Amino acid sequence: MTIPSTVPQVPTLDDVEAARAIVEGVARVTPMETSQFLGEILGSAVHLKCENLQRTGAYKIRGAYNRLAALDADERRRGVVAASAGNHAQGVALAARELGVPATIFMPVGVALPKLQATRQYGADTVLHGHSVEEALAAAQEFATRTGAVFIPPFDHPDIIAGQGTVGLEIVDQVPDVDTVVVPIGGGGLVSGVALAVKGVARRQGRSIRVVGVQSANTASYPVSIEAGAPTTITTTPTIADGIAVARPGELNFPLVRDLVDEIVTVADDDVARALLVLLERAKLVVEPAGAVGVAAIMAGTIRDSGRTVVVLSGGNIDPLMMERVITRGLVAAQRYVAIRIMLPDRPGQLALVSQVISDAGANVVEVLHTRHGQGLEITEVALELSIEARGPEHAAEVTERLREAGFRPLVRH
Repeated sequence: MTIPSTVPQVPTLDDVEAARAIVEGVARVTPMETSQFLGEILGSAVHLKCENLQRTGAYKIRGAYNRLAALDADERRRGVVAASAGNHAQGVALAARELGVPATIFMPVGVALPKLQATRQYGADTVLHGHSVEEALAAAQEFATRTGAVFIPPFDHPDIIAGQGTVGLEIVDQVPDVDTVVVPIGGGGLVSGVALAVKGVARRQGRSIRVVGVQSANTASYPVSIEAGAPTTITTTPTIADGIAVARPGELNFPLVRDLVDEIVTVADDDVARALLVLLERAKLVVEPAGAVGVAAIMAGTIRDSGRTVVVLSGGNIDPLMMERVITRGLVAAQRYVAIRIMLPDRPGQLALVSQVISDAGANVVEVLHTRHGQGLEITEVALELSIEARGPEHAAEVTERLREAGFRPLVRH
């Protein structure tokens, strides 16, 4: 998604501090939780900044409200327009409602129903257009040109960056001795604002704070851009972390990220699915995939221990149907949901024998397919496809070993 920047000025720490006074009337100071589980993995204390519990379910209300609050009377009369598949849409819609500004939001056809309904409930006029955010974005920009409405970009504007930076000010208030802050990266609005805030506060205190950005491996535009020395458009591939699936860094965000973010790492979708599952089970937090990438990076071992660490959980807006799919993927990635294929002699009692072995091993069969049809089958064989619940990799290995000891030839399918 390419967002043209028409405002070249770079925000400062003073701008972020001014934004806090503006957004405190609408944005919550979100909780800071501690995760012993993640701390044991990393080797230092880990805290979770819960922007998934923010109004609208994400940090986006901060930047949107700060931007809309800066509009003059004529601009407010003309209204605002934005394009988004979710969090930015809800942030702009709520900010507009709170400030009494007409808002039109373009969203792709097929957008998740809960996000569409929430945007409408906040009072915005929603228009479904195109099948991607890029198509919705083009329509929103055309609408702005035609009607005079003010276009509100998702990340590439100093007021947006300053508003998102208020997350960083809260982090240093809540964890004064923080050493490292881990932030998801899409276009760069959140990470540039947070880095600006925490680095600026640390500089005043005569110390340093390390900032680590995390991108999905399927949409990692920043490493390529930093290597190239300028914002670069990449070809993205699908990812469950769709909230940070941005093909090109923001023009204003890029230099801030380049100069202030100490390291950028990437995570795979399986890592993200495992992280989301851990957050549900261990922290009792509902987090969207894009918001869980920082936790995924710790669990995958791609972030090194550099002292007390705060991970920003940037949002919690996940469609229940997507959550079901991601949880299942997380269970598979953690080898707690294992698919096994076994070739059996086509005679009575074989299924019962396999079931007994699995039961004796303490696992549970949740799905069975027993078929005589398929490639590679002898005429005297049947294929048994099993999905079982295990307690993790060691238990899954124990189950397959028990099956081998019983004379079967299990093939674990990944």
